[in-house]
Amino acid sequence: MTRRLALLAVLLLAALPLRAEPLALGRFSAGDTEGWEFRHFEGETRYRIVETGGLKALEAESDAAASSFYLEREIDLAERPVLEWRWRIEAPLAVADERAKSGDDFAARIYAVAPGEGMFGLPFAICYVWAARAPVGADWPNPFTSRVRMVAVESGPDRAGAWRGYRRNLREDFRRLFGREVDRLEGVAVMTDADNSGQRARAWYGDIALRRADGG
Repeated sequence: MTRRLALLAVLLLAALPLRAEPLALGRFSAGDTEGWEFRHFEGETRYRIVETGGLKALEAESDAAASSFYLEREIDLAERPVLEWRWRIEAPLAVADERAKSGDDFAARIYAVAPGEGMFGLPFAICYVWAARAPVGADWPNPFTSRVRMVAVESGPDRAGAWRGYRRNLREDFRRLFGREVDRLEGVAVMTDADNSGQRARAWYGDIALRRADGG
């Protein structure tokens, strides 16, 4: 009887659907930047793997420059819609209005880029930022393009110097900000920029992953 119960338990477990494991997009703690590439806009933000506090991370330094570190990859959001990441900044930038072109600089950003609609549709993106002045939870259109929406997940200098972690349900955010159902991405990017304000900025990025909506 015991053997039969044990066999039944094995069969039941085998019949259960496999739970989706987290999908690693950036494995910076392992010193891994495979698939990531530089994209220059104005000057050059320097990105490199460093050791900080006994851990490896991606360091970004901008001196009045703007360039991103981009992973171009088709990413399915059906099972793993939650973007998870960590970052740390030296200090937020001193800008008067982050919603204006002159103030569109951030010590740390992360982009989730979705493909456009149709053959020639331009991509659109959500940009999560460590804001200098905008309150946490605020969102606004990027001053350079309506195809990017900005979202402040951290704000001000109080937590500068400390690692901060976040989870955002991308499908819910795309639905709320763009009114669109998004089931896949075409890439993600990190960016530390200070070109519009002519300042200097430094940040560190930890691992980036996608998880199930239930937190697994």
